[in-house]
Formats: sequence, C-alpha cells, structure tokens
Amino acid sequence: MEALYRTGEIPLASIIVNNYNYGRFLAEAIDSALAQTYPRVEVIVADDGSTDDSRDIISAYGDRIIPVLKENGGQASAFNTGFATSRGQTIFFLDSDDVLLPTALEHAAPIFRDPDVVKVHWPLWEIDAEGKRTGDLTPTGELAEGELRELAVREGPINHVNPPTSGNGWSRRFLESVLPMPEAEWKICADVCLMELAPFSGRIGKIPEPQALYRLHGQNNYSARSFDERLKHGLELHDSLRAAASKYCRDAGITVDIELWRQKSWFHRLHKATEEIASLVSANEAFVLVDQDEWGMRAENSRLPIPFLERYGKYWGSPPNDEVAIRELERLRQSGAKFMVFAWPAFWWLEHYASLHRYMRNNYPCIMENERVVVFDLGRSVSGAVRQSHAVPE
Repeated sequence: MEALYRTGEIPLASIIVNNYNYGRFLAEAIDSALAQTYPRVEVIVADDGSTDDSRDIISAYGDRIIPVLKENGGQASAFNTGFATSRGQTIFFLDSDDVLLPTALEHAAPIFRDPDVVKVHWPLWEIDAEGKRTGDLTPTGELAEGELRELAVREGPINHVNPPTSGNGWSRRFLESVLPMPEAEWKICADVCLMELAPFSGRIGKIPEPQALYRLHGQNNYSARSFDERLKHGLELHDSLRAAASKYCRDAGITVDIELWRQKSWFHRLHKATEEIASLVSANEAFVLVDQDEWGMRAENSRLPIPFLERYGKYWGSPPNDEVAIRELERLRQSGAKFMVFAWPAFWWLEHYASLHRYMRNNYPCIMENERVVVFDLGRSVSGAVRQSHAVPE
C-alpha cells in the first residue's frame, strides 16, 4: 500500500449499501461509508424495492453516492445489481441497519495486497436500535484466517466462524467467480453463501479489532427464534450451501464428499442429538444440559433443559471446581432434574472435571454414550434402584 500511495495508484474500493425498508437507519449507514479514512471509495446504495422513505433519503445525497433503485428481489438480487454497478478492486457489502467504523477499509486494504486473499473479515460491536453499544461482540468465536481450503474440503460448509455481512470485504476476482448468484435461491443468506465459497478460492485475512457496528433491533435477531425454528433453518441452509459448494468445487476440479459433509455438519449432528435426547427424556421432564450454552437450546414447548451452571434459568458459566459442580448437580436433581446430558462440544468436561465424572459413573447409570451425547439417569442408582433424595454434598 505504501508504494501505491507513492505512485498515486491507490486501488478503488466499493461499498455497496444494501437496503430494504430500513429508512430509519439508512442515513447512518451511508454516512459511515462516506466517512472512511481510505482515500478512494465509491459508495453504491442498492435499494431493493423499499416502500418506506428510503428513496427520499437516498436522493438527498445527490452525486455523493451511486443509487441503484430496483424492484424487490432479495439479498442476492441486491448483491448482484450492486456489484454489476461497482468498479472497485475490493468490495464491501454493508447492511443498511449496520455502521462501518471509519478505519475499516484502511485496515483491510494492506491485507488485500496479497493477490491470494479473497476475503478479509473482522468482528463487530453490537449496538441496540438507538445505536448504543451493548458491550458484546459478534461473532463470539475466534475468526479464522489463512489458507482454509483443506479444512473446507474435509469438513464442508460452516466449518469456521464468520461475521455477518458488514464484517467482510471481498476481492473483485472472487466475486466475479460467484456472481451473479441465483436470486430465487438466495433471497436471504446470500452473504453466508459467499462466506462458505470463499475458502475454496483463496486465503482469508483477518483484522482482530472490530471495524463495524452490528445493530440488534428486534427484526434481525436470529436468537429470538425458537430452537426448533433455528435448527430447521440451519438444516435447510446447510443443504443449500452443500449444493452450492459442491458445484463450485466441481467446476474448479476439486473432489469433495458431500455426504461426509452432511454427517460432519453442526446442524445435522445437532438434529440427531436432539432426537436421541427426545427418545430418552419424556415431554415436560427437566434435564441438565452441559453444552457451554453453544446449542442454543432453551426451555420451550415441552422441552425443559437446564443450563449448567445455572442462575435464574440462564447459563452462568463453567464451575470453578468439581466440588461446586457436584453440589450444583445435586441441587438441580433434588429440584426435579431427571437426567444429565453432556453434549458435544463440551465433552472436555468429562476429563477436566474428573471427580464429577467419577461421581456420575459411581452414582447414576449412563444410559446413552456416543459421539454426540453422554446421558445419565438421575432418577436411578447404578444398582437400578430408584434414587432417593439425600443431603447435598458439602
């Protein structure tokens, strides 16, 4: 980048703000795109058939932005149209309810100097509807970087942590290989499709510090859905991603095993695990779930999981030691918990909390054990007798 600055050949970057009826947030998104410290930016606003005041807001910016006004077609349609209008060597899709921090493109540009880099991503600060930071980051997991093709070929889609749309920048070379996307198929989650295809094409770069704000305002909060709704959506999404990724690999001459991808996928493993739990735990029976709060399962309908550790019905964190874990287990058992389920990816508990594990084996029968769940029956002793209440261990 330093040499490019000296010669004046600074690559053009394109920010494509994709919008549908988010007029109340749109100006803030556009302003953040125009406020970038990177010196060569074109700002394109792709409005996907909004019926609110979005188009009045867009027109007020005049020639400071490039408006693309289209009929409603969904996220892929907005991506396709916006990209077709763009001229930048790097592309940044910005959801119109989010905000880019001023240094986002400046930090991404040096990473894109590597011609093998197809995507650069970063975490985002969460904000509420009024723009106030909650103190949380999204995503919560560590973002991957580097050469991920081998992992992607082996594990298939959704094999590493990705940020939402506004946490990514793309090389034009990569987007030209995947766009235009099928618009009927990717009305939603088009960003996820791009994220999952990228590792097959090149390297992934990372900026450790947050470079955008991710707004939670009640209409985009995935966690607000029920567990069953999220799982159903995840299964359908993974199937669509498998089809898209396998076609991309086939066209690129990369051999993959899509059935193995299915077996390894988080959502299909989770679906199988919930079926196994349901086969043992009757409706409206409470059970302790050790999953580090990663499954996202909540008490709803007839399912009554209790997080461990638990405070006021919510996940509290891992116990500080085995003694606390055993004491809390017995408290929950005496309060009505019928089973204890150790769920992948929390199997490390069984080794780390060795005394708890021995206590479970010595006192309660293990009624299921596989690569997804280990289930103990808290209602019976290892001898098969009905377990009686007793004092909580000190």
